[in-house]
Amino acid sequence: MATPLVMPGSRSAGSVRLADADDPFNLNYAPSIGMFPEHAGRDPVDQIKFCHDMGFRAVFDNGLMGRPVADQERIVAELRRLGMELGPFVLYADFANTSFVLRNDDVLEMLTARMEEGVEFAKRTGAKWALVVPGRYDERLHRDYQTANVVDNLRYCCDILEPAGLVMVLEPLNTLRNHPGLFLTGIPQAYQICRSVDRPVCKIVNDMYHQQITEGNILPNIDAAWSEIASFHIGDHPGRHEPTTGEMNYRNIFKHIHSKRYEGVLCMEHGRSLPGKEGEARVIAAYREVDDFV
Repeated sequence: MATPLVMPGSRSAGSVRLADADDPFNLNYAPSIGMFPEHAGRDPVDQIKFCHDMGFRAVFDNGLMGRPVADQERIVAELRRLGMELGPFVLYADFANTSFVLRNDDVLEMLTARMEEGVEFAKRTGAKWALVVPGRYDERLHRDYQTANVVDNLRYCCDILEPAGLVMVLEPLNTLRNHPGLFLTGIPQAYQICRSVDRPVCKIVNDMYHQQITEGNILPNIDAAWSEIASFHIGDHPGRHEPTTGEMNYRNIFKHIHSKRYEGVLCMEHGRSLPGKEGEARVIAAYREVDDFV
């Protein structure tokens, strides 16, 4: 049975009817495990069940590698039982240090250990996508040399990941608000790097919140980089909350992505514009609103 949730004071005042497990969304939106604690509690399995009941067919957990193995196994078992997808997990995201932009023994040793750890994790959990942020740029080295080093290091990582079928997704992040000093910032830059690496396990995760800040031009960049995009992250701007809270027309964006027959995961990597149960209900209602494009 569908679950009515009352959201007093919200922009959708009154009772908002949220679809049940038999009415999935048109796209594979993925809440983070833990997004709905007021409705589902804090146990990750209960969170997954609630997401499925609300019509979601995927979840993601950036910190999944850091959870106890027993929790990882419970999460994966429940996702398999419900036929749900698992979005990209974070394999490497060091915002403080230069790494991929350098080519030396220390960097290669670190990358070897990290990629091998990711492969073992994927074997245990069945995870398909590993998120990678290539770290900071080096002010003492010309950017073209840094780009060449990043390409070489990514090819090296692909040699480890490809036999296991684990796809590395590179995430460009904005430097204007959240992550100053990083090397990878834009979709055109990420596209150029993926084409240069030229390996099927090196792709892009397009975080549309970050790219709205960095460069805008969301739909044309999706089209131009389409062959290299394996996943999406969602968040409105300003505020980094659910769709309908900022300047981005997510209904049209999702309609465009759907028209391209995209069947992958779109991770809901954002906060809630309202607190408590009301805020959680508003998130689900917002996705029902912007998903109404067919």
